[in-house]
Amino acid sequence: QVQLVESGGGLVQSGGSLRLSCAASGSRFGIDLMGWYRQAPGKERELVAQISSGGTTDYADSVRGRFTISRDNIKNTVYLQMNSLKPEDTAVYYCKAHHSYGMNYWGAGTLVTVSS
Repeated sequence: QVQLVESGGGLVQSGGSLRLSCAASGSRFGIDLMGWYRQAPGKERELVAQISSGGTTDYADSVRGRFTISRDNIKNTVYLQMNSLKPEDTAVYYCKAHHSYGMNYWGAGTLVTVSS
């Protein structure tokens, strides 16, 4: 079992920045891909960014150039630095961890609200 705890969400004005953190505990060894997803009201959950254990990253087109995902493999923590935030970035942000055994684990989510 892997437990994920997100932090760093909140209310920010358009153009502002926030940094999300997701700490993994439990059976941390074997986690390969970690990522951030988001779900806005009335919309499906979508991938925001993901990072492999080796540091390879991938971003949604809507956030590329504004968001940066990073990872501390020693602390088993993944971060999402969000700059130039827009009202359309408002959503609940979820952390996801993929274990090499094939299991996916999700955090409870953290709310990001961007005011115009």
